[in-house]
Amino acid sequence: MLAVIEGFSVVWIVILVGWFVGRRKVLGENAQLVLSRLSFFVASPALLVETLARADLHTVFAEPLLVAASSAVITAAIFLLVTRLWLKRSVAESLLAAMSSSTANAANLGIPIAAYVLGDAALIAPVLVFQLAFYTPVYLMLLDSLTSGRRATPGRILLQIISNPMILGTAVGLVLASTGWHLPSLVAEPLHLIAGAAIPAILIAFGMSLGTSRPLNPADGRRPDILVATGFKLILHPLIAYLLGHFALGMDGAALFAVVVAASLPTAQNVYVTAQRYQVGVAVAKDTVLLTTVLAIPAMFAVAFLLG
Repeated sequence: MLAVIEGFSVVWIVILVGWFVGRRKVLGENAQLVLSRLSFFVASPALLVETLARADLHTVFAEPLLVAASSAVITAAIFLLVTRLWLKRSVAESLLAAMSSSTANAANLGIPIAAYVLGDAALIAPVLVFQLAFYTPVYLMLLDSLTSGRRATPGRILLQIISNPMILGTAVGLVLASTGWHLPSLVAEPLHLIAGAAIPAILIAFGMSLGTSRPLNPADGRRPDILVATGFKLILHPLIAYLLGHFALGMDGAALFAVVVAASLPTAQNVYVTAQRYQVGVAVAKDTVLLTTVLAIPAMFAVAFLLG
């Protein structure tokens, strides 16, 4: 338990540094965007290559992948029923809100949490692979069809997947792990240096983002949607992950803790990007991202306490 507290403390301190830097505008107006892009396009893919290359693939992609996929789909399905039957939202807006309630911030916060709380950044790989290669593309395809009146082509969806730097980094790491190949030191050493920038850049950018928005604006008229989506993401999603992992798959100990913490991650920022792209559910996406981001680490600490 002490190690978990220490891991969360490390993450929170760096986030607070980012918040302070952002409030003081020490790094200028566009620093958050630059740090986020540096992490997403350069440092995090390098970190995924490095960590997955030495991962035990059977441990990472057996039960954890099944829990990540099943818990997200079940959470989204229940939320769709709520928004359609109770809140009476359109299909497109319901889909976007369901995405907000079940898509975890596996890259920006999941990687640091996996590294410092779970002890291995590779443990977030099942969530990354499922969301980037399957879950998010399915939502994009459905939203594209609903909002544009035309079907998204398989080729375009495939191009989105294979051009994603996180997917590319994951793929290279998996190839190295499965084949036993090792990168030459001339490549491995600079890769290690670049990978070291990922977690600080992620957390500082993350902290900078916390002071830029105020949630639950009454004018948006979507408070019920936002609150339900937030509750689903931080309570129902990890609860389903726990039930599936413990009772259906017999997981316990550190393995169970890892899948429940992964499900407790806040809503991914790319949900808000998707909402802006299709101009549907923007308020729900924006506020759910913000609220779950602020509340996620206390929620994960509660998970650590409850699971001992």
